[in-house]
Amino acid sequence: MSALLDGDLSEAGRVAGVPLTEYFLTDRARWLWRFRLDQMAADPGRARWMVRQAVVGDEGLVVGHAGFHGPPDETGMVEIGYSVAPAFRRQGYARSTLIELLRRAAAEPAVTTVRATIGPDNVASLATIAGFGFVEVGEQWDEEDGRELVFEVPARRVPPAWWEGSRHHAEL
Repeated sequence: MSALLDGDLSEAGRVAGVPLTEYFLTDRARWLWRFRLDQMAADPGRARWMVRQAVVGDEGLVVGHAGFHGPPDETGMVEIGYSVAPAFRRQGYARSTLIELLRRAAAEPAVTTVRATIGPDNVASLATIAGFGFVEVGEQWDEEDGRELVFEVPARRVPPAWWEGSRHHAEL
């Protein structure tokens, strides 16, 4: 993340072990890298929960980034976050990334609930979580993104539909 903040895509890809695209250097992405680095500096134990590149296929194609906003809170809730580069959108990569995030959350004994917060006009993200059992539980105001709808699903709810029908398999 430090290399990305410095604009050094080559070094960031070397450290990550996969080639990264210019998408990782956008203003929005750089805001995320700074925010996550500050979180990890304050609590290094958070690192394993933070954002990673989303990789698909045997060639190691990096289609975006995904992760959790942090470790489970006192109630066992984790919030997911993911972003797919524009060139890879509408091809099933967000769904594959979501499946991997849900799989990771279900494998963690401390996690009881998975949360997704989505802007009410973000039709693509609302469609991505549809069919995964998420229930709208409220709304919130995010300083960066504005009004968001809050959705949650139990972490151990893993219906077969999550694993079936995905065209891609993402690794984080």
